[in-house]
Amino acid sequence: MADSLLSAFFAVVDFAFDLSATIDNTKRLSKPDIVEVPPDPKPLPPAAQRALAEAEERERKRNQAASGTDQAS
Repeated sequence: MADSLLSAFFAVVDFAFDLSATIDNTKRLSKPDIVEVPPDPKPLPPAAQRALAEAEERERKRNQAASGTDQAS
């Protein structure tokens, strides 16, 4: 008798947890996805702009040199 009563109690508790999880999932899935957008970037200071321009120029020259050697082959 005690075993069947204990079994029934655990079945009810298990059902309550399942029901709670289902309700929680339904609430979570009904919310729209929120996408965080970063703020507008701050303008670079002049020194950083010069450094970036120099790096881009070096990369451009390196790419030109590499493509020139490929064409010569």
